[in-house]
Amino acid sequence: MRLNLRVWRQQNPDTPGAMVTYEVDGISRDMSFLEMLDTLNEDLILRGEDPVAFDHDCREGICGACSLVINGDAHGPERTTTCQLHMRSFADGDTIDVEPWRAAAFPVVKDLVVDRGAFDRIIQAGGYITAPTGSAPEAHATAVPKADADSAFEHAECIGCGACVAACPNGSAMLFTSAKVNHLNVLPQGSPERETRVLDMVAAMDDEGFGGCTLTGECATACPKGIPMPSIAAMNREWLRAVRKHGGS
Repeated sequence: MRLNLRVWRQQNPDTPGAMVTYEVDGISRDMSFLEMLDTLNEDLILRGEDPVAFDHDCREGICGACSLVINGDAHGPERTTTCQLHMRSFADGDTIDVEPWRAAAFPVVKDLVVDRGAFDRIIQAGGYITAPTGSAPEAHATAVPKADADSAFEHAECIGCGACVAACPNGSAMLFTSAKVNHLNVLPQGSPERETRVLDMVAAMDDEGFGGCTLTGECATACPKGIPMPSIAAMNREWLRAVRKHGGS
């Protein structure tokens, strides 16, 4: 396959960026999108040019590091992570636009790499449980209803990639935050910090400058792990309950 790539190039956060056009040839339909970018970078290095910077790590759809907007869609045309998107999703001769996540809370570091430290700070605000030190407790010491366990597992699938923020027209992080709140709040182990967790994590999200949620649903559509929209409603109920109990707004 021969492709025309229009890639966002930006040297650092303080300089303006622009779309730069490249042509890549000899691309196999079985390559992943990141392998296609590897091929582009090999060509650029051989020509003595600066390779395109992009985030990646496990390349197995697990870590959440890969983060590209492809032809206007977070992670591309398939509901999967960028690393699991394959070139058979495109046709020979296609023009493909490749951009970084676009959100005020995700500043560009270089080219296609953005700083997602805001997510780390939201988790630091309350994404933990209180647990005594010592040996691990017996596995069945605390009974967890099947429905609660299923809900916790569903929300724990969030890999923190940021596609929800990139897809949202408001740049909201409500889906990410709700996943991190709910996967602990539904479990008995998370009960001691149930109210303070949701208050602190929502406050941290607001402090990071993410946009407000208007329930457009683009976040859930883009999420490669299928975190559902009702997760946001569940967190809102938790937040209102905590506000009534502890006061504040």
